[in-house]
Amino acid sequence: MFLRLALASLRSRKGSVLLTFLAITVSVFVLLGVEQIRQQAKSSFNNTVSGIDLIVGARTGDINLLLYSVFRLGHASNNISWQSYQHIAADPNVAWTIPVALGDSHKGYRVMGTTADYFNHFRFGQNRPLVLAEGKPFSQLYELVLGSEVARSLGYQIGDELVLAHGLGSTSFSQHKDKPFRVAGILQATGTPVDQTLHVSLQAIEAIHSGWQNGVKIPGADHGHDEEDLTPESITAFMVGLKSKLATFRLQRQINTYDSEALQAILPGVTLSQLWQMMSAMENTLRLIAALVLLASLLGLAAMLLASIKERQGEIAVMRAIGAPPLFVFALIQAEALLISLGGILVANLLLISCITVAGNVLAERYSLFIDGKLLTPQLAFYMGVIIVSTLLVSVIPGISAYRKASG
Repeated sequence: MFLRLALASLRSRKGSVLLTFLAITVSVFVLLGVEQIRQQAKSSFNNTVSGIDLIVGARTGDINLLLYSVFRLGHASNNISWQSYQHIAADPNVAWTIPVALGDSHKGYRVMGTTADYFNHFRFGQNRPLVLAEGKPFSQLYELVLGSEVARSLGYQIGDELVLAHGLGSTSFSQHKDKPFRVAGILQATGTPVDQTLHVSLQAIEAIHSGWQNGVKIPGADHGHDEEDLTPESITAFMVGLKSKLATFRLQRQINTYDSEALQAILPGVTLSQLWQMMSAMENTLRLIAALVLLASLLGLAAMLLASIKERQGEIAVMRAIGAPPLFVFALIQAEALLISLGGILVANLLLISCITVAGNVLAERYSLFIDGKLLTPQLAFYMGVIIVSTLLVSVIPGISAYRKASG
């Protein structure tokens, strides 16, 4: 009877109740959506690389090394000689290495020179390997493998030819037009910088720069492409997988004190955490905005209930006449607020699930953001609990007003 009375009371004021309900639904949707995206973005960020024990580059800051070697952002302070790379790769504790050579681009997307070990050993997420959606890894000198975002945005398919450019600008006047590449494979989406990268062999990087000096092609220069001639002189960085995790800190110290040149080895997981902490201000700002939107909606709910008290004097008088105590009237106001809030939470969750279902593939393909449809996480359950408690708190003022009317 108490619940039916609360619902009947809300139906009698359906216009203002509907507007308040919609405001709370939208605000809860924004809050839960921001939190869901924040959690998934953080998870994707921390899972950019997996199973890599060390990243080695020229001596610089930890975050700078991570940014240019993994996220393809910024520039290396220096390169690593091929001899130093081979010396460290030959360490008995090293199981595999992935060399990385950067410096070229194609229509704003980075080109990365590497070896076939990249496709065999690179991992992301929860130790997930790279998978080709189409084609195969590069096997010929002028073949390349595209990340999913590059192929989608530029419309490339297997067999298409394209020209790489010297430098990292979206527009370049130093292009390797005499040595076009053919698309041999396209990777599945990973939600990582791999999707925005063109992958070629280290030998191809050497070949396209044969006869170039300081970013400019020397007129009339055209060198052969014997395998011996294409051994790189230097690389930008390399990733290391160890046979035993126990050797991680020993090898890191050995690299950081390397005598032949100034090198630095970082733990990718630790550095990723440091980088995310630097972004915490933006993260907290989004959460604050969402919380303020919700607070505004709840205050609107309280204002609507408070404004209705004067109109409901006759209703309150009838309840008092049939023996309802003032506390019953107070509880009725609380129940009405709770029903509106619970209804808003339910509809907001249904909307969020629908949006994730409909737009999930678009977010993954266009923005490399993989959103999990699972909403019953401890964090989101906590937020819904906070919303319910906040609803009860803000409805105390109209409840007290109704209580006083009933007492008088």
